[in-house]
Amino acid sequence: MGDPMGLQDMFFGTMAGAAIVLMGASYALFFALGRLHQSRSMSAASLVSYVLLAAAAYVLVDALSLSGVWILVTTVMLVGYFLLPRAIWHLCVGTHAGESADTHSRATQ
Repeated sequence: MGDPMGLQDMFFGTMAGAAIVLMGASYALFFALGRLHQSRSMSAASLVSYVLLAAAAYVLVDALSLSGVWILVTTVMLVGYFLLPRAIWHLCVGTHAGESADTHSRATQ
């Protein structure tokens, strides 16, 4: 089956899992704020968050000695964390595309 997990590996695995959640949330938040306010600093912060997310995923894989299909699951997770905030942004922009013009035309009538 494999070597038993040490206390240090369990600690690093737990902390890496928590960091994945926090960095994923901060990536999505900074990405949305960067797009909303057209801020390069927020966009840069989102990329830094994503790099830290990828580093946390690497630590998780290493600490828990993941292999095989779990490497694929981790890779899919990283791709999803990168692409989904962008897809959600495009969905929101497309959904609300005509609202500002519609609101402005009602106000002038």
